[in-house]
Amino acid sequence: MPLDGNAMAGDLREIFAVDVTAARYRCAGCAHSDAVGTLLLWHQSPGLVARCPSCEDVVIKVVRAPDRVFLDLRGSVRLEVPLEGN
Repeated sequence: MPLDGNAMAGDLREIFAVDVTAARYRCAGCAHSDAVGTLLLWHQSPGLVARCPSCEDVVIKVVRAPDRVFLDLRGSVRLEVPLEGN
């Protein structure tokens, strides 16, 4: 059973200075657009796999290594990150 995209908050906070779960993505597969927190998260693989709730295509992958984090956004056409105070 997948979790929602909010389960990636801690991992993404290490990379970004803002809460990326509030950012909006656009799926490269079906053009569905919503907040990152609405993605469906599979977490039993070597990393985190976030899928579009509309078409289930992979939108974001996060893989942690001891000294770095690999972030794959190729399933997202864009990521709109809100700036604090705006």
